[in-house]
Amino acid sequence: MMETMTHKITLLPGDGIGPEVANAATQIVEASGVSVEWEVFAAPLKDGKRVGEFPREQAVESVRRTHVALKGPMATAVAEGPPSINVALRKELDLYANLRPVRNVAGVSSRWSGVDLVIVRENTEDLYAGLEHTVVPGVVESLKIITEYASTRIARFAFEYARKNGRKKIHAIHKANIMKLSDGLFLSSIRVVAAKYPDIEYHELIVDNTCMQLVMNPAQFDMLLLPNLYGDVVSDLAAGLVGGLGVVPSGNIGDVAALFEAVHGTAPDIVGKGIANPTAIVMSAAMMLNYLNEIEASRRILGALDKVYRAGKHTTRDVGGTGTTQEFTRAVIAEMA
Repeated sequence: MMETMTHKITLLPGDGIGPEVANAATQIVEASGVSVEWEVFAAPLKDGKRVGEFPREQAVESVRRTHVALKGPMATAVAEGPPSINVALRKELDLYANLRPVRNVAGVSSRWSGVDLVIVRENTEDLYAGLEHTVVPGVVESLKIITEYASTRIARFAFEYARKNGRKKIHAIHKANIMKLSDGLFLSSIRVVAAKYPDIEYHELIVDNTCMQLVMNPAQFDMLLLPNLYGDVVSDLAAGLVGGLGVVPSGNIGDVAALFEAVHGTAPDIVGKGIANPTAIVMSAAMMLNYLNEIEASRRILGALDKVYRAGKHTTRDVGGTGTTQEFTRAVIAEMA
C-alpha cells in the first residue's frame, strides 16, 4: 500500500473573520483525505482587530520552506498606516502571477449565467511598486513601473496556463492609447510571447472598454491578461458578475512558491457571530490542492461545495441561506463522505 504524503503548508489565518473561515477551510481540506501539517502564523487579535505585529519575516521564511500557503483576509488601512501586508508578501516571495478563475456558483443569485473567465494579473510592479513621494506640499508623484522582464514573464504564465487548461482565447488589457510607453511596453512584450502560441487566439482591448464589455456580455471573454492595477480593479468587477468576492478563489503563484487566499474583506461587523461564509477560502484551498497535485481531493471539495449550494439548505446568510459557518462546513464535509 502506498504511503500517504504529508504536505507542510503555511497557514496565515488573517484578521476579522479570517480565523473563522480559515478554520473551516482547514477542516474541509483535512476531510478531503489529504494529510497536512500546518505552520500557523498570525498577529494577535482582539475582537478581530490586529493589536500586535504580524510576524511577516517568520511567515515569509516558512513559505520559502513549505513552498505553499493558505491565507485569510488581512486588513489594510486606507490612506494611513503601514504598507499592505498582502502586497509585501507577494513582492518578498516573488509571487508574480495572480490567478483568479471566475465562474457562476449554483444557487448564488447573479445578473449573468454561464460566466467562465480566468483573470491573470501581473503581481509585482506597476503602481503597486509603492514608489511615491511628496514633490512639494499638495503635490504627490507616484511612479508606474512596467518592465519587459515582468511583462514577458506574466505573458508566458498566461499562455502556458491557457494551453494546459484548454483555454482558447486571451485578451491583453491596457491603456496604451494614453500611456504609450508603459502600457506600450506591456503590449509589445506580450505580442512576442503570443507569436509563439499560434493555437491561442490573441486580442487586445483598452481597459475602460473592457469594463463596459464585461458587464454587457461577459461570455465573449475566456482569459484576461492585465498589469497590476487594472488587474486588481477588473478582477473585482468580474467577481461581481457571479455574486461577489465571497464566492471566488485567488492564487498568487511564483516559480518556487504559491499563496492562495480569500480576497474579500475582514467583515468586522460579523466577527465572532459564526455566520461568515468560508466559500472563497475553501475554493482557494481547492486551487492550492490542485497546485500540490492533489487533483482528486480538489475535485471532491469543489464537487461537495456545488452540492451544498444546489441544495441550499446549509448556505450562509450572505447568499440567502440561514446556515452558520460551522453548519456549512459540516455540510461540505458530509458531501465528501
